[in-house]
Amino acid sequence: MVKTFLKFLQFEKRYSPHTLLSYKNDLGQFSIYLSQNFPQNAIQEVEHKIIRSWIVSLVENKITPRSVNRKIASLRSFYKFLRQRDYITNDPSRKIKILKTEKQLPSFVKEGDIIKLLDHLKFKEDFEGYRDKVLMELLYGTGMRLSEIINAKSIDINVFDHTIKVLGKRNKERLIPFSNNLAAVIDGYNAKREECFGEVSAEDYLIVTNNGKKSYPMFIYRTVRKYLEMFTSVDKKNPHVLRHTFATHLVNKGADLNAVKDLLGHASLAATQVYTHNSMEKLKKVFDQAHPKA
Repeated sequence: MVKTFLKFLQFEKRYSPHTLLSYKNDLGQFSIYLSQNFPQNAIQEVEHKIIRSWIVSLVENKITPRSVNRKIASLRSFYKFLRQRDYITNDPSRKIKILKTEKQLPSFVKEGDIIKLLDHLKFKEDFEGYRDKVLMELLYGTGMRLSEIINAKSIDINVFDHTIKVLGKRNKERLIPFSNNLAAVIDGYNAKREECFGEVSAEDYLIVTNNGKKSYPMFIYRTVRKYLEMFTSVDKKNPHVLRHTFATHLVNKGADLNAVKDLLGHASLAATQVYTHNSMEKLKKVFDQAHPKA
């Protein structure tokens, strides 16, 4: 039933490989817990008390509330699927409540730090330097997700109207504009790439490793961390921080929230509104510094 559910998520809901892996891991962990502690209960015979005991065990093992809530969400989706397919008559996950979590504002790089990194750092003149430069510029200049930039191909770049076509979550396409400066960086990168690896075809991946192969998550993580460590003290130094930085800087400069939503590829405005909190924090500081009654 888990395999059937995962196929449903993959082919009908069109979830990303990363999301599918999370569901698979969460449901796999629950299955192991059942087999070890309640071997007499099949997964469709589970009662809410058993799910609750699993959640207690996760908390006792120091799993963060945010991670536990994701596992609860995975179970809810699974049992909802079983209920809709008439595999079960009662959904045991309906009585399970999520854990309270502290609201965390997205981490982002200060505008001055990102300008120092992209405009003043002298990247190396070899292929690696050109590639790293275009990677950092793309992540900050477009707000692309990690999976989106890994799977972007040369054909997705429109050099005439300065847009990049992105295949986002659930295979939803969107167009993201980019600056003249980024267009020049991409041109320089492509020229250096052809010099090193020969002619680039339209179907070739945009970001490649030092050997000209398709990039992968850990490769992107290491590259981003390498450069962020030079210029910022932000706690998290990963590709998603540059996506947060892209959105935060747009909102701080007065960009329309619906436009930012479309640029990020969010399904709802609620996901984008978190960036207004960062903007509000900035306004509060201005108020505290400037208002006589502050």
